Amino acid sequence: MKKFSLETSVGIFVLIGILCIGYLAIKLGKMEWLGNNNYELTARFESVSGLKVGAQVEMAGVPIGQVDSINLDKDRQIALVKFKIQNGIVLTDDVIASVKTSGLIGDKFVKISPGGSEEILHNGDTITETESSLDIEDLISKYAFGSVE
Repeated sequence: MKKFSLETSVGIFVLIGILCIGYLAIKLGKMEWLGNNNYELTARFESVSGLKVGAQVEMAGVPIGQVDSINLDKDRQIALVKFKIQNGIVLTDDVIASVKTSGLIGDKFVKISPGGSEEILHNGDTITETESSLDIEDLISKYAFGSVE
């Protein structure tokens, strides 16, 4: 009987440990299982070179979301970027989405500049005003070959 209770208590301890590891993996991986605390917006950019899925979306230097997917709009031949923005963050239809670089050679992120409109963006809406990323290599090649004005 004593051996049975020891094995049972060890089994319960191992089960609790596995549940704790699973919980931490979900929290650290930022997976959403229960509830959806964000909404999705889309923006079209001429170029998003260096921007990656999972990159931060910031407003006034504060993270408000992340890049969910980056695809090519085959009809217009431009980048189609989907963002997940936290619920409670109100964006108007005249905000400007810009691809920026964090530091001199840092990662790319999306900066949202607020607008003054009364129209609010809702789940599935599109940000119309965008600024593409600055391509340093393109600028250097233009300067080297004398086409910078």
